[in-house]
Amino acid sequence: MDESENLFPMDVTDPSSRQLIEDGAPGLHGVVAIRYGEVILEHYGMGEDWSWNESLGTVTFGPETLHDIRSVTKSVVGLLYGIALADGLVPEPNEPLLRYFPEYPDLAGDRDRDRITVEHALTMTLGLEWNEELPYDTTDNSEIAMEYAPDRNRYVLGRPITDPPGMQWRYCGGATALLGTLIAKGSGRPLEEFARERLFEPMGCKAFEWMRGRDGVVSAASGLRLAPRDLARIGQVVLARGSWEGREIVPASWLDRALQRRATIEDGFDYGYHWYVGALTPREGVSHPWVGGLGNGGQRLDVLADLDLVVAFAAGAYDAEDGFASPMFVLENVILANLEP
Repeated sequence: MDESENLFPMDVTDPSSRQLIEDGAPGLHGVVAIRYGEVILEHYGMGEDWSWNESLGTVTFGPETLHDIRSVTKSVVGLLYGIALADGLVPEPNEPLLRYFPEYPDLAGDRDRDRITVEHALTMTLGLEWNEELPYDTTDNSEIAMEYAPDRNRYVLGRPITDPPGMQWRYCGGATALLGTLIAKGSGRPLEEFARERLFEPMGCKAFEWMRGRDGVVSAASGLRLAPRDLARIGQVVLARGSWEGREIVPASWLDRALQRRATIEDGFDYGYHWYVGALTPREGVSHPWVGGLGNGGQRLDVLADLDLVVAFAAGAYDAEDGFASPMFVLENVILANLEP
């Protein structure tokens, strides 16, 4: 985008405006905000970046620079599942999960494990032992242990049962790995090829990378690399109830299901089918319904339907406790503050 064409009420070409973003959002690598189908803010920074645990050195970011979206990948997989379901390639959410993994007959017959459904994977309420609260550089973290396991699906499905399925939300990259496997099995091709044909190319995204685990299979939980512009396009598809330029890509009926509040994370913050659901309250007395995807380091995709607004962020605060501080500063103090009277 040519900065002279910026449509944002705040003139981000003005040095003081740009300085506000740079001072208030350290480590921000990129942000693209789209309202009513028009780019209203596009800003890129410079800093050290990583691809998973591999340092890329200092990078000067721009419109074409691919960036880890980390766990926003999970929300993309949630969309892919809906596409595959409409094609009759994957099971309905209410179907038993283990039925579609017959290669593990030793896991079948466990009464509690047999109660796990596809919906429990979609909502991360499997009831299985899983801990991703530890650093992502140790196999004490369940996602890393999954990646080092000889068989990631067996590792996930064989975890000890801690509570009845559907009772408790527990962040679980293993749930997404299972969904990715169901899509690959049902479509007869790798997940990344299905994604390219059915989502990325139809919406005009020509460049992406999808990192692979030790087994050579792409990581459904965290492996996608996209430019912020293309991540924002995914948000536009969600905002348009699954359509891009008049063509339905993701079934609207799936989004109606996926964006419902189905599992409680904490008060006012819920989970649908691999999408977070809640509200943004930038100031007292103001609240906007919100759905989004979130990823380690400050990666965000925000969709606010009442404002016809999509915002995609790329950031470098990997593993930081306040990793979303810079994106939230820009969202609340630069974008929302200038859209509202």
